[in-house]
Parts: sequence; C-alpha cells; structure tokens
Amino acid sequence: MKNVFNQTDANEIIDRINKLTPGTKALWGKMNVAQMLAHCNVTYEMVYENKHPKPGAFMKFILKAFIKPSVVSEKPYKNNGQTAPAFIISDERVFENEKKRLIDFILKTQQLGETNFDGKESHSFGVLNKTEWNNLFYKHLNHHLSQFGV
Repeated sequence: MKNVFNQTDANEIIDRINKLTPGTKALWGKMNVAQMLAHCNVTYEMVYENKHPKPGAFMKFILKAFIKPSVVSEKPYKNNGQTAPAFIISDERVFENEKKRLIDFILKTQQLGETNFDGKESHSFGVLNKTEWNNLFYKHLNHHLSQFGV
C-alpha cells in the first residue's frame, strides 16, 4: 500500500485529485465529485477540526470491535459499501473549495509525518499506529479517486 506520509506518494494522490473536474462522473455510487471530495475531507476534519461529535463509550466499543479492522487493514473497500452518518454528504458542495481543502489536509498530514500519528488516538477507533493511520487515510482516498476514474 502507498504511504501518505511519503512525499512522493502524497504528491501522486494530489496529482490524481488534480485530474478531477467539476464534471467528472462516478463509475459507481450516488455522490457527485464535489460531494466525494467533501466526504474525503471528513476523515481529516475528525483529525484536525473539532466539528464532529465523538462517539460515546458503547458506540466506540462497537466501532473498535467491528468497523476498525476493515478500515485500518490493507483489504480494499467494496464498491457501494455502507457509509457512516458523519460521512454522508447530501447537500451540494463547491468543487474548488473541497478540492483545495483536501489537498491542504493531505499536505499537512504528510508534513506532520508518521511519527506524529504513531500512537495518536483516532476520533472513532482509539489509538492507532502509523501503519493503521496510513491505511485509513490512503485506502479511503484511493477508493474514492478510483470511484471517479483517476
């Protein structure tokens, strides 16, 4: 799996994002391209912004026990999988704003580096190691960029 903390791999992801246009169509799913970018931004909002409420103790237990293994593993996501409520983007978004936000988040993450994330607590899954963080970030981005053919 590629590494979001590696500058070359982060630049490759950004190059893929830069190939998107406001008219890029999805190969599957319900989101348009601006909604997809906003959806991908949620992962980073949970790391860098305090805008999403943290799950309670019971929900966090469920997330850690049942959802975390599929999110932080290297196994790719299936197309049209179930989406957590915080990640559902149903309103219209401005493509350029969401694109810029996502690129800025990717750059910030790469610049902070894997040591910043190794042992850092995630919003929903508890403490993750650097490999789990990378898999969480990269797999999600790769899935949705592939969804839009880039």
